[in-house]
Amino acid sequence: MKKSCLSLIALLLFLSNAHGQSRARDLGITIGVMSTGATNSITDVAGVSVGHLTKIEESDIRTGVTAIIPHQGNLFQKKVPAAVFVGNGFGKLAGTTQIEELGNIESPIILTNTLSVAAGIEGVIKYTLAQPGNENVQSVNAIVGETNDGLLNDIRGMHISAEDVVAAIENASFGQVKEGNVGAGTGTVCFGFKGGIGTASRKLPESLGGFTVGVLVQTNFGGVLQINGAQVGKELEQYTFKNQLESADGSCMIVVATDAPVGERNLKRIAQRAMMGLAKTGGIASNGSGDYVIAFANNQNNLIPHQQKALSLSEKVELRNDDMTALFLATIEATEEAIINALFAAEEMTGKGGRTVKALPKEKVLEILKH
Repeated sequence: MKKSCLSLIALLLFLSNAHGQSRARDLGITIGVMSTGATNSITDVAGVSVGHLTKIEESDIRTGVTAIIPHQGNLFQKKVPAAVFVGNGFGKLAGTTQIEELGNIESPIILTNTLSVAAGIEGVIKYTLAQPGNENVQSVNAIVGETNDGLLNDIRGMHISAEDVVAAIENASFGQVKEGNVGAGTGTVCFGFKGGIGTASRKLPESLGGFTVGVLVQTNFGGVLQINGAQVGKELEQYTFKNQLESADGSCMIVVATDAPVGERNLKRIAQRAMMGLAKTGGIASNGSGDYVIAFANNQNNLIPHQQKALSLSEKVELRNDDMTALFLATIEATEEAIINALFAAEEMTGKGGRTVKALPKEKVLEILKH
């Protein structure tokens, strides 16, 4: 490689590190053809906020909680249309049957580790019951997803509490979302490298409605890493079945948000496309992987009141099937970029049993992409 190219790579990495966590676009990697939102995060969907609770303690606790809040009102009283798609069902996603049956979400969406799903449910229930206006509520459908961070975290210790979950919800904020080794991504592994939380967004042109699609991922899965079609995992000689120490199994939680006026049926179709974004990164949805997509729309005209008059007719306005294609592409691109952002932001971590998982070697990746 020419010396000038190496100098450019070094400069890009320096500038990126000087301004915080690395992201793909900071290093000149442009994924897809659509424009991003202002922060290229799920929070570009107006009203959506994200909170993290990161727990790094002693030598073997490497875990956390990530909370996604669909809108800033009372979610139980004003539910959002939603859908779930299961790419591979080796996982635990609490609350799915009610989403499938009623087509809505009435709580914050919680991501954590596999053995802390119960704590996630308890935390969501406590938070919801404590909200003004919910004094008479006696049933809450908590949405809690997980990936298994047991390689780096003392997962059997169940170190996440209901109070930690409430704290993540109450810490939720707008703007740029922290990525990498934070929240539910603290102890995760992806493609044999350190995984974590990643996010991205796409903004449709005004001629296509001007809607925004945002995606947040918790990456903890295997396969053969690809970036913009380049066989990065193969070039780095780090991929599933190459090194038997690294397993293909794991999980990926994907949360898709949009402000477009779409109902649960077309949200299901959007959720299906998110798995196409995962596939473009080289993910293979292995036998032991829990790959789930939760999609919701928070368009204010289509929120669902908890109590409605009997026999009332719906006044919702929803996009036609013919108008969905741009949202499909936005979902695919944002999911792909969110996964890559998680890898670029994650840092090397040592955890349980002294195990160390290295970060993606960004310098080598950029060299590969230059080819």
